[in-house]
Formats: sequence, C-alpha cells, structure tokens
Amino acid sequence: MSFISLSPLDVGIAALLLMVNAFLSLMLRLGLVKQMLIAATRMIVQLLLLGLVLKVLFELASPLVTSAMGLIMILFAGREVMARQSRPLAGWWTYGLGTGAMLIAGTVVTVFALTTQVRPDPWYEARVAIPLLGMILGNTMTGIALGLDSLLASAARERNAIEARLALGQPITEAMSGVVREALRHGLIPIINSMSAVGLVYIPGMMTGQILAGVEPMEAVKYQLLIMFLIAGGTTLGVLGAVLGASRRLTDNRHRLRLDRLSAGNGD
Repeated sequence: MSFISLSPLDVGIAALLLMVNAFLSLMLRLGLVKQMLIAATRMIVQLLLLGLVLKVLFELASPLVTSAMGLIMILFAGREVMARQSRPLAGWWTYGLGTGAMLIAGTVVTVFALTTQVRPDPWYEARVAIPLLGMILGNTMTGIALGLDSLLASAARERNAIEARLALGQPITEAMSGVVREALRHGLIPIINSMSAVGLVYIPGMMTGQILAGVEPMEAVKYQLLIMFLIAGGTTLGVLGAVLGASRRLTDNRHRLRLDRLSAGNGD
C-alpha cells in the first residue's frame, strides 16, 4: 500500500468542519469565533512555512543548519512556556529556565535516540532529527509550563505556610518541598496520562501517519513505543530541571522565601 496523497481540495473539505465549529460558537455566543479563525490561520501559515523550510533543510543535509533549526524551535518553545505563566519570575528568568531546561532535555534525548536506536546515516540527518526533536519538545514544553505555573502560583498562595515552617526552624528546601513535589506532579501528569491511554483510547498521530503511509502495524507500534519512551524521558528531565531551578530562584542562601522575584502578573 502506498501513501494516500491529499489534494488542496481534500484539505479544504476538512476545513469545513472548522467553519461548523465557528458557526456553533456564534450561535451559542461563546465568543470564540475570532480566536478560532486566528488560530486556524496561524496554523495554516506556520505549517506551510514549515513545509518549505523542511524541504530546503532536507536538501542541504548540513549539521549546522539542522542545529540552527533545532535551536529556533527551542527558543520559540521557551516563549510559549513563558506566556503560559500566571505569576512568572521577574525579568528573563522564566524564559531562561524554560528554554534552558528544554535545550538540555531535548538535545540529550534526541542525540541519544539518533545515536543508539534510530541510527540514520548520517546520524544528524534532518529528516529524522527535526521531527524527533519536535515531538519531544512539544510534550516537554507542556510539562515544563504546567510545572512552573504550579510552583510559582503555589509558592505565592502558600506563602504563610512556608514562612511558618521556616520560623519553626526548617531549612528552605524542606519548607518548599510540598509545593515542589506538587509542581513536579503537575508537570508529569500529562505524559503519564498519555502513556496510560495510548492504544486503548486513541491512536497517536505518528502511528496513524505511518499506517496510512503503508507501514506494517507492528512496525508502527515499535516506533510509537520508542517515541513515547523518548518523550517521557525528555519531559521528566525538562520538568525536573525547570522546577528545581525555579525553586532555587525563589529562595536564597539565608533560607528566605523571595516572592519579590515574582512578577505581579502574566506579562508584567
């Protein structure tokens, strides 16, 4: 079985479902029509540009260009993490922690997969490296965003409880341990839920795409298992790095809670 080629008309017919959604939003007065259309327009433009960029990237087959593309993806992912915080750290700290955690986690896990399991020739082949990094980053970004938001919001909300523990003589790491653990749980819940539901509740996009392209189902299953393990590893590394880094930023060497290092609100 060869892959099923889609025409622009086929994609346009599928887009009619979005128009139905917009119509329902209008009828139910949900106020989502504008957001829905803007999101759809962004998606179309971004994916078309991505297709053009990837075509050039695959033809160049340059490790430097591939690395530059990966870095751009990480920088944009860091911006998304920062935008999802209700109480971000002041200055560039939230962006720096989120981006740094994704840079380390995404690079380590992607290089690990390219050199030990997938093994393309050359190992940095963009056709393999960029999609792998993209799948790892997408899930790691969500985990880091949730973990940081939980930590920063909880630290502000639980200020009295944390300072009471400090007054009783607990070190700052112990006084903050509750909110740190809760933040780590929040960051890791999405990937745990995904692993629990995959294959039973839904068939992942990568596996679906491979099956539609004619790959044997069991071969597609092996690739999907590999991807899920890589995503879980990358998400765990990223969430740990970002949450622990942020908890250190909220404290100092005098065992004080430093909420003055938080911004007043999102975007401030």
